[in-house]
Amino acid sequence: MIKMIKFVPLPLLRMVARIGASFARMNHASIYRSIRKNLAIVRPTLSDDQRAHLAEQALANQLISSVDSLKCWAMPPSWSIRQIKSVHGLKILQQGLSNPNGMLAIVPHIGTWEMMNAWLNQFGEPVIMYKPVKSKIMNEFILEGRQRLNATLVPTDSTGVKAIFKTLKQGGFSIILPDHVPDLSGGVVVPFFGIPTLTSTLASKLAQKTGCALVGLSCIRCDDGDGFEVFCHDLNDAALYDKDIQVATTALNHAMQGMIEAHFTHYMWGYRRFKFTPFGDNPYLLDESELHTQVLSYHATQNKDMA
Repeated sequence: MIKMIKFVPLPLLRMVARIGASFARMNHASIYRSIRKNLAIVRPTLSDDQRAHLAEQALANQLISSVDSLKCWAMPPSWSIRQIKSVHGLKILQQGLSNPNGMLAIVPHIGTWEMMNAWLNQFGEPVIMYKPVKSKIMNEFILEGRQRLNATLVPTDSTGVKAIFKTLKQGGFSIILPDHVPDLSGGVVVPFFGIPTLTSTLASKLAQKTGCALVGLSCIRCDDGDGFEVFCHDLNDAALYDKDIQVATTALNHAMQGMIEAHFTHYMWGYRRFKFTPFGDNPYLLDESELHTQVLSYHATQNKDMA
């Protein structure tokens, strides 16, 4: 049944997503509550009305990106490639791919990263980690879509890490989405948008060990809705390769923050990114107003200590 999406026009899918966003907002659905709490964390000085406006935009963009991804998985790679209307900073990507130590594409959850995959696969045969989703039907659908590409899918375990390491050592490239919340054993608590939170160390450790190029990538829907733009970012801060993992992951979070700020409402703010923070291991259990108060108090204390 889900494969029938191939025959549904993209504008119709997006209209359904917008209607879904309206229902989610009116019913204060879980995804909307998560967005509101994330904005209370990263935009605490805005007024309630300003945060509400951002939350509405972020919710609609996230649901539209979801249906865009569904369409992408249902269609052949050539269709996805045609959706890429412009590329900003292509030379940055080309230089990264020519690095003899390989290239690691840093792809935070900004916009519709799935739409970019087919386009990026034109440049080689990347090794990409894949974690199966809970739904068997959806998992088969996603796998079928991704396996049409040149990419090699590896598990999100030590086997997959070794495969990526080997690929980079051979001058190849891989793609990492580094803003997932990791297991405690695979992360450190460092600032993200000024708030200490559990952060994955995988990308930083791969960069430390291989000296590979780091290139940030994001794929954003065009303002008129006709296609997508790819943005390439040169992540060349020496701190990204620092031997101190705290320094390196802090630098990576800072680099990702810069990428997110450029397209703020296109980031997946519905994801519960902040864990093990000064507001508790799971700040999403707090009421939004209480969380907002604690965030403001935290920043006030930090500013006082720095004075």
